[in-house]
Amino acid sequence: MNKTFTIIKNEKIARATYEMKLLGDVSDITRPGQFVAIKLDGYFLRRPISVCDIYDCSGDGSGVLTLIYKNIGGGTEFMSTLRPGVELDLLTGLGNGYDTKKSGPYPLLIGGGCGVSPLYLLARRLIAEGKHVAVILGFGTAEEVFYEDKFREIGAFVTVTTADGSHGTRGFVTDALPAAGSYTYTYSCGPEPMLRAVYKAAATSGEYSFEERMACGFGVCMGCSCRTVTGYKRICKDGPVLEKEEILWK
Repeated sequence: MNKTFTIIKNEKIARATYEMKLLGDVSDITRPGQFVAIKLDGYFLRRPISVCDIYDCSGDGSGVLTLIYKNIGGGTEFMSTLRPGVELDLLTGLGNGYDTKKSGPYPLLIGGGCGVSPLYLLARRLIAEGKHVAVILGFGTAEEVFYEDKFREIGAFVTVTTADGSHGTRGFVTDALPAAGSYTYTYSCGPEPMLRAVYKAAATSGEYSFEERMACGFGVCMGCSCRTVTGYKRICKDGPVLEKEEILWK
């Protein structure tokens, strides 16, 4: 559904990474792992961005929506120039999101780059349900790290990895799996090579959120299909979250 949101904050929080907060109707966002699609003046296609966090401020659906995005092209570069007070047209509540009921008592959350973003709301929900949450956050360098302290503030056990070893554990997210201890379920989001590596290394079942280029954002164009055991699924409509057992890698 199209809804109008007003920017209240849009600031750089790490290298090429921005946090945008918007005020509007967040009632359609019911699960962590869902996303929105933003209409930008001068650009034909909407920009799909994962929901990082929501706060319902009034009880009537009005609240604060937090998005994290990376400046990687014309559209997101334009987004980085937008200031508080600007109104944006959003499609909200897109995608299926994560299922917290499957987590067990000790869920492990694994994110890479901007794939860290949807794990924050997931961690908050799981902790509110009484789960003991551990997270592994993977980045390229120390300059790219964000939300490490925010995860700790809500009570998650946090491990950070950087490919160059400039912060936290040197290596990739899978290098930190032994230190994560025992876990009952895995939630992951990030680039496909990272998801493949987690898929092979994780000791449990889990849910994997795919980062795919999307055109329509609601399943019409079939441009973001993924092969599964039951046929092709549309990442924007049937995903972006798929269960480990249904994924067939290309």
